[in-house]
Amino acid sequence: MPRKTLKLLARAFFVLLIPALIAGCQIFEAIGDMPDQEAIMRYERLPYYRDGHFQGAEELPYYPERIAGGGPEGWWRFLLESPNAPKTPLPQVALDASSFKTPPAELAFYWLGHSSLIIELEGLRFLVDPVLGNAAPLPGIVRRYVEAPIKREDLPPADFVLITHDHYDHLEYAAIRALRERRETHFIVPYGVGAHLKKWGVPEERIHEIGWGETFDAGNVRIVSEQSLHFSGRTYGRRNTSLWSAYVLKGEKARLFIAGDTGYGSHFREIGARHGPFQLAFIEIDAWNPGWPKSHMFPEEVIRASHELGAETLVPVHWGIFDLARHPWDESIRKIRILVDEDQKLRLLTPKMGEKVIPGETQTMNWWEELN
Repeated sequence: MPRKTLKLLARAFFVLLIPALIAGCQIFEAIGDMPDQEAIMRYERLPYYRDGHFQGAEELPYYPERIAGGGPEGWWRFLLESPNAPKTPLPQVALDASSFKTPPAELAFYWLGHSSLIIELEGLRFLVDPVLGNAAPLPGIVRRYVEAPIKREDLPPADFVLITHDHYDHLEYAAIRALRERRETHFIVPYGVGAHLKKWGVPEERIHEIGWGETFDAGNVRIVSEQSLHFSGRTYGRRNTSLWSAYVLKGEKARLFIAGDTGYGSHFREIGARHGPFQLAFIEIDAWNPGWPKSHMFPEEVIRASHELGAETLVPVHWGIFDLARHPWDESIRKIRILVDEDQKLRLLTPKMGEKVIPGETQTMNWWEELN
């Protein structure tokens, strides 16, 4: 091979090598970290931790032959533009740093898309699963249908960040890196998730790990971690090395429920009996599929769970942003709207992304019906 050709090949190799190394470093950093041995020794005393892994109440079956839905199959579909995406931009209310009042309201919330929320309760502000970019460790993978209604740097001052589990559509490296600079902000996370935050530079004294049935008192609001039926892991080799949780927020005047990701199970009735009734229940409605029937809830199960919790109002989350289960972006919300209308015992709040909602005052619309 001519010497000139060898030089060109060598130059091309190094040109490609540098971006590959940068991407590799980004992935490694965004993956996070494993709990250290001291933490594992603490977890081993838990009844739901065994052989280095957290254990759910039920096995989560996977039936590849039953997977339904449109679009290509396999993990590589997350690299492509989704055929289930909306054909027109989704409506939203743009937010910036000036959009939020001080002190926070007695009861209000903003849905930022998917499972990301800003909740104001009795003078405290909570950020829930703040994910404002794509749901993967590199850009361009598991892309959002639309941009978030707020930039990370414009997120309001928050007393607490609640993380339900460490999947990429619930725990975002870039958001945590932005929020770590907020000295007033503390992080409430399931067991094992603290290792990610420590790797990303969050001071240990601002990280509070709690497990199922445990509480953290935040002034006049008590935060309770509760069971959900799901799994965790940011790589295939680290499945269930951290816990997944729901949360109850118990204020002096209102009680809220945040389901996180969950399949349907007896835990809803148990949580309702211990903590209900709830003024608001933020419950996932999307990513269901016959191929993984216990990992997420089907629409009919969402209604059943809402009643078992004793929820007065359902706020659907975990929809509208990512194609995680190969069904049209609005299929879940359309089904939920029909089921709630038939039920006639449950109220439904469906804000646009970024819209401020004051329960009892704000009237939301079926805004998806106006889109193609």
